[in-house]
This record gives sequence, C-alpha cells and structure tokens, in this order.
Amino acid sequence: MQDYPNLKVWTKAHQLALAIYAATQGFPKEETYGLRSQLRSASSSIGTNLAEGCGRDGDKEFARFVHFSIGSANELDYQLHLSRDLRLIRSTQYGDLHKRVTEIKKMLVSLLRKLRAAS
Repeated sequence: MQDYPNLKVWTKAHQLALAIYAATQGFPKEETYGLRSQLRSASSSIGTNLAEGCGRDGDKEFARFVHFSIGSANELDYQLHLSRDLRLIRSTQYGDLHKRVTEIKKMLVSLLRKLRAAS
C-alpha cells in the first residue's frame, strides 16, 4: 500500500482538478449539470482513482486504478477541447490545461508500465 500524496502524478492531478474548478466557475448557468459538471468530475476522478488504487492490495490492483485514471484524463482532454470550441474557455486557457493533462497522461502511462512490469 502506497501513500497517494507522495505520488508526483497525484499532486499534479490534484492541482489540475483545482484549476478545472476555477476555470469552470464562470460557465453559463445552463452548463451547471452539463459540461461544467463533466469537466469537474473527470478532473477529480484522476486523483480519486490514484488514491483508491494506492489503498488496494498489490501492484496488479493499483495498475487497474491507474488505468481508470488514464481514462478519466482522456475524457477530460476531450471535454477541454469541446469547451474551447464552444468558447466556454479561452484558447490560452485551453492551451495551459491541455498541456497539463498531456503531462499527467504521460506520467500515468509510465506508472502503469512500471506496475505491470513489477507484477
């Protein structure tokens, strides 16, 4: 069992979730239960799955939750793209957030490979 706050990728995912919450604060009211909610859910799911996986028994189980985190990161990446195209976020804001998601996805894939090699 690992302590998730010690994972660099968890820290980055947590900071990204905070940034997503801030970025979606100004979304129109009609998006409260739509894209705003989906962005927030996907962003928080990355760190949540890492935290849950750290509490599981062994690398094989942890790897499964890292895989879920990758799925959430991909979902978030698309939702950011859609938000930009719908002009809910600025292109510069999208660029920063997309860069951060991409970095986290790379870190998650690397972690997944290490966990699979160890099991």
